[in-house]
Amino acid sequence: MQPWKTRDRRTVWERPPWLTVEQHTIELPDGRVIPDWAWVITPDYVNIVAVTTDQRWLCFRQTKYAVQGSTLALVGGYMEPGEQPLPAAQRELREETGYEADTWTALGHYAVDGNRGAGTAHLYMAQGARRVAAIASDDLEEQEQLLLTRAEVEQALLRGEFKVLPWAAAVALALARTI
Repeated sequence: MQPWKTRDRRTVWERPPWLTVEQHTIELPDGRVIPDWAWVITPDYVNIVAVTTDQRWLCFRQTKYAVQGSTLALVGGYMEPGEQPLPAAQRELREETGYEADTWTALGHYAVDGNRGAGTAHLYMAQGARRVAAIASDDLEEQEQLLLTRAEVEQALLRGEFKVLPWAAAVALALARTI
């Protein structure tokens, strides 16, 4: 299988540092050219499934602008320019929850949209999490911190209570790793 080729690209809209929309001219492996392929650039981000020393899964119940009603959520956020994924995950866990963890497992990194870009999600599981500081979050959402059992997290996932795809994927991957 041959990759698609980018023949040209131009920026059509920018809102730094959160969003850039480009128009690409793409050449397909069979030689066809698509002159107006939309491409979205957003910062890469991390999501963390944190499990405490007493085997509680750290989650939030919160609202999100693009989600109807409340949702269960994970710790996470955008990576700073030049920041590596693991240090970003460790920073986000401490900022948003006041927790640190001893054991970190990468659950993978994934394209957010396979055809349009939109950044890369870096997913982690942090085990042995313990509170070491006060929360220093600058999140805009109203949220409630929860400590759930593995069974409660599994049932919430099956009921669709994690309403954002990367959170549901990270939880499913973490559950598969802790069978």
